[in-house]
Amino acid sequence: MKFVTFQKKDGSIRAGWIVNEQYVIDMHEASNGVLPKDLLSFIENHSFFMNFISSSQLNEKKVYPLKDVLLKAPLPNPKSFRDFYAFEEHVKTARENRGLEMIPEWYEIPVFYFSNHLAIKGPNEKIDRPENCQWLDYELEIACILGKEGKNIKAENAEDYIFGYCILNDWSARDLQRKEMKVGLGPAKGKDFSTSIGPYIITKDELEDYRIENGYDLTMTAKVNGVLLSEGNMKDLYYSFGEMIECASDGVTLYPGEIIGSGTVGSGCILELGTDVHPWLEPSDEIELEITALGKLVNMINSK
Repeated sequence: MKFVTFQKKDGSIRAGWIVNEQYVIDMHEASNGVLPKDLLSFIENHSFFMNFISSSQLNEKKVYPLKDVLLKAPLPNPKSFRDFYAFEEHVKTARENRGLEMIPEWYEIPVFYFSNHLAIKGPNEKIDRPENCQWLDYELEIACILGKEGKNIKAENAEDYIFGYCILNDWSARDLQRKEMKVGLGPAKGKDFSTSIGPYIITKDELEDYRIENGYDLTMTAKVNGVLLSEGNMKDLYYSFGEMIECASDGVTLYPGEIIGSGTVGSGCILELGTDVHPWLEPSDEIELEITALGKLVNMINSK
C-alpha cells in the first residue's frame, strides 16, 4: 500500500492511501472513525489497523480523486530522524573532492547523525535557502519508517521492524556545514532547515518484486530543472538497513514512526559531482528525485 498525508479542498489534513494511482482514501472517514486521522497514529498501531482494513468493508464514498487533493509529507511529524552514511561511493568521492583519504573506521560501523525531525517538507513544497547560505545542495536518499518498538535488534531480524520506505531529500547548506564541521561536531545548522520526504510511504510487501540479497534493486535518480545529474541504485548500499537498525538500536529503544535515512547514493549531490558539473542550487531551481516503485519527489527552491 502507498500511504499518504493530504490536504482536502476544505483545508483539513488527513491520512490515507492511494488506490489505482488515481484516488485517495481518507482512512478516518472511510472506516467511520475506526482508523485515525494522522499517519503517525496509524503506524503506532499498524498491525491492528492493517488487519481491520483487510477484514472490513470501507465506505467507498470517502474516496477523493488524487488531482483534487494536495499531497503533504506522508509522515509530517516523525518521532525522530537518524540519517546514516551508508553508500561507500558517496563517502569516497566527497572526501576525494576535498583532498581527503577514506576513513578506515567507516568500514567498522555504520554511523549516523540526528537531524531536525520538526522541519519535514513534502512533495511540491518550496524550500527556503538559509539566509547565510550560498552553497545549497540536494541529497538523493532512501529512508525506511519504523513500525515496531524494539531494542538491541539484530540485523537479520530488522525487517520485522520496518513499516515501509520513501524517498528522502536531505537538503544541505554546504558552506555552513563545512565551517561547523571544522570544529569536530555536526552536521547541525548545515542540515537544520529542511528535509523532504514523499510522495508516499510504500509498505515493504510492495517491493518484493525488487528484492535481492540484503536489500532491493531500485534505481535512484535526481534531476535539476529537468537535467539528469545523479543516478545510482539502492543495491549499492555498503551497509544494509538491517545493519543500520542494529546499530541504531544498540542499547537504545526505537519506536514506531522514527525515520532512518540511508545517506546519499553515489553521485547523489552537487558536492560529489562538483560545481563544474552543476552550480549550487539557486532560487526557482526545481529538483526532482525519483526511485523505482517509490515515485517522484519534486521541490522548488523558494524565490522570495
